[in-house]
Amino acid sequence: MKGRLFGSVRSRATLAATLVVAVALVAAGAAVLLSLRSNLIGQAATEAERTARAVASDIALTKPQDRLSVDKDVPVQIVGEDGKLLAASEDLERISGTGTDAVRPQPQPSPGGAASDSGDSGDSGDSDDDADDDSSLASLEPGEVSDHTTFTNGTATVDGETDEYRFAKVHVEVDGRGTLAVYAGAPLSAEQGAVKTALTVMLIGFPLLLGVVAGVTWLVTRRALRPVEGIRSEMAAITASEDLARRVPVPDTYDEVAHLALTTNETLAALQTSVERQRRFVADASHELRSPIASLRTQLEVGAAHPDLLDLDGAVEDTVRLQDLAADLLLLARLDAGERPGDARFDLGALARERADGRADVTVSAQAVQVAGARGQVGRVLTNLLDNAQRHARSAVTVTVRKDGEWAVAAVADDGDGVAEADRERIFERFVRLDEARSRDDGGAGLGLAIARDVAVRHGGTLTVGRAPAGGALFELRLPQAR
Repeated sequence: MKGRLFGSVRSRATLAATLVVAVALVAAGAAVLLSLRSNLIGQAATEAERTARAVASDIALTKPQDRLSVDKDVPVQIVGEDGKLLAASEDLERISGTGTDAVRPQPQPSPGGAASDSGDSGDSGDSDDDADDDSSLASLEPGEVSDHTTFTNGTATVDGETDEYRFAKVHVEVDGRGTLAVYAGAPLSAEQGAVKTALTVMLIGFPLLLGVVAGVTWLVTRRALRPVEGIRSEMAAITASEDLARRVPVPDTYDEVAHLALTTNETLAALQTSVERQRRFVADASHELRSPIASLRTQLEVGAAHPDLLDLDGAVEDTVRLQDLAADLLLLARLDAGERPGDARFDLGALARERADGRADVTVSAQAVQVAGARGQVGRVLTNLLDNAQRHARSAVTVTVRKDGEWAVAAVADDGDGVAEADRERIFERFVRLDEARSRDDGGAGLGLAIARDVAVRHGGTLTVGRAPAGGALFELRLPQAR
């Protein structure tokens, strides 16, 4: 049951559509989250820079003897050139990610005094930024704030609440204190909350959206494939009933499924025609075989009862007719089976002279023309055309072989009554004999011209009938010349 479910076109289409949408949603969701996080971090950085520059502006013009202080609700640090903390936010309890982890100011040295070492400094994360700022810091004047800002991420505990922050660092030149670094932070809680909310919405909404996509795809494919199921069920019914007259339903959608239904009906029509033709062929063959067999049996039974009345010549004639008919039927069966004619080269003119040799009232005018195929089958065509022409001619039969462009043309003409235009295609059907040749003794079984056309078509050529200059029938066999 599981294999059948996932083996259907509808299941595979639904699964494929769901997977594609899932991949697209994951990619789009990741892009949205990254963009949202980047924008919010940028806003926090802007806020932190604004605070840092405000503090730097406040202390830029302080006098050396003034005490530095910070009156901000966010974590702020003022660090001297020696790395000591000079001032910080009053409620700051812990900090990381800035120039120093200290949260309480160190005793400030007297102006111009030597700087003492402090173990509170040491965030190597800003060393590169400080090196990059050397050139800009050297040119700062007292009271001037640097235009360059660097950013870091860290944490801070303010009034008992710990949060992640985006820190901005700016430098300011203060008279008597040198170049001071001001760190100010902006909380990232808004960024984290927004990203978390967006992620929650995606985790809830994406599965629902995938479910909708899967359901819609399942319904749409079921509707689209419903005509296919109708075609399949009808084909199964045709197979079970062996009724080739039935046809599959054609949807009015004018799409690939409709084309499939039309092609299927065309195939069924061709198959029905082929089967009916085969049935007619078998029935006609049985009918044609029954006459010589019945005649031969009658003669043999009479001969058995009355040996002096045995018509030996008639028995031989019936046997020959039966043998010829069996050979014709065998050749037609081979042609219907798709037997390839081969690619042997031979001279069509020489073959025409060979088949006409010994026949009374037959004139041959043949050029040397090379063709390719089965020499025996093409010779059988010429023999059948000559037999037909002699059967209907009054006094003469003419055979010509010539070149016509890329074609080799063999024409057989007689001076008989010819073939009516309405019958010029019908005479090539199997077991067809026109009114003037109904006699089995004179007209044969009606297979000669059918065999001739089939052989011509198998060799890539044509066989047609028209009116001869003498008024009789003109049969033209056209075969491609051998390359």
